[in-house]
Amino acid sequence: MKDVFKKIWKAIDRFFSKKKNRRLVYIIIIFFLALGNFLYSGLARRTFVFYSHIGDNIVVEDRMLHWSSDREANVRRYVEEALLGPKSPGAILLFHREASLITLMLREGVVYVNLSETAVLPFQGSRDLFRSVLTLNEGIKRNFSYVNDVRIFIGGNEAFYEDFRRIF
Repeated sequence: MKDVFKKIWKAIDRFFSKKKNRRLVYIIIIFFLALGNFLYSGLARRTFVFYSHIGDNIVVEDRMLHWSSDREANVRRYVEEALLGPKSPGAILLFHREASLITLMLREGVVYVNLSETAVLPFQGSRDLFRSVLTLNEGIKRNFSYVNDVRIFIGGNEAFYEDFRRIF
């Protein structure tokens, strides 16, 4: 029995004595670690399109966010990322940096978004509030096919309701 272990150990030692074999084992270990991480963390991701402004031009960014079976959670992640702002250098935030998402609900194809009052505060390089709300509205509609309408509230008051109804 002792001889069997010695033979196995010598075979392993011979295998790892070659640099090519060691590298192959490292690659296999890294592959299985990455696969395990992928399966464990549930990295079912989806690419979302984010809109922001540079001057008068609309800038489009692609970002990958975690995808879940809960539609409301997916829209919430999108809005929170949109509030964080663009990653493109020189692009302008949609809303003031202090703005946050208070509530979000998805009911029968209508998304109700309630942003904090700080969303209306002006900031350096800011666009007018109407264009920012319109950009967020269109971004939600374009990224989520199951959304029929978006109602955006700021501090509990619906923003530009009549203007949006005339546009759409």
